[in-house]
Amino acid sequence: MPDPGRVAALRDPWRRGPWLMLAPWLVGSLLLVGLPALLTLLLSLTAYDGISAPVFTGFDAYRIVARDPLAGRALENTLLFLVAAVPLRIIGALGLALLLERPRRGTGTARVAAWIPAVIPDVAAALVWLWIFNPLLGPVNLLLGALGLPTPGWLADPETARIPFVVMAAAGLGEGFVVLLAALKGIPPEIRSAAALDGAGRVATFRAITLPFLVPWLVVLSIRDTVVALQWTLIPALVMTGGDPYYSTLFLPQAIREEAFDRFRYGPGSALIVLLALVAAAVSVGILLLARGRGVTDAD
Repeated sequence: MPDPGRVAALRDPWRRGPWLMLAPWLVGSLLLVGLPALLTLLLSLTAYDGISAPVFTGFDAYRIVARDPLAGRALENTLLFLVAAVPLRIIGALGLALLLERPRRGTGTARVAAWIPAVIPDVAAALVWLWIFNPLLGPVNLLLGALGLPTPGWLADPETARIPFVVMAAAGLGEGFVVLLAALKGIPPEIRSAAALDGAGRVATFRAITLPFLVPWLVVLSIRDTVVALQWTLIPALVMTGGDPYYSTLFLPQAIREEAFDRFRYGPGSALIVLLALVAAAVSVGILLLARGRGVTDAD
């Protein structure tokens, strides 16, 4: 009969193994995410200028932010951008994955081309899109003018200044495209074959088979793109518009930067960061509740 102590000793490394492998990630997350988040929350309760000692002021920073019209404008611009950009990214990634799912001539090149915008540095991409939407020399207005259509001022017009940011964000769908392409490969081919034998067309197969399989992935991508989109606007806005014209492209990340590092008001700046985190959490919870209402559970 095996010695219980020896068996326990043999099993013990297997119990410790996963935690040892997770330890670098857990420690890194604690130091690089958890600790800064805690410090930001504490700073939002103080008056601090980076020179003198912080002074506890309670929720005064949140009251300052609530009364600041620029903070309200930044929140409005951020929510409008979020509502437009995230669905476009998800729908675009899904459509592209469905289009390039089956290997055909040129499919490999098209997949690489879809991935490239996701790896271009934000500054370089912003400069390219700044040229594309140039109202005088940009290819968009040159094409519209050749077709006899109106040529908007784009980044120079408060009514259209946010559109280039939405288009730029939607173009960087490479990561979502790769994830959904991998998810499509995970659908058992015999299920689709059985549907085809039963006479189901492409639309019916997509609605009854493909989409239900992809819904959990779409939920994950929606939450991920929400979190990324809330932070992504900082560099493009600084390079392309600086928040102008008339604060129509002032988003929360830029408002945070200006409040904390230009005005040296770290309390209100930290309060804006907390607000940004609350927006991300609220939208993510809303996506999860919507998915659960559609029948997507944790088991899925």
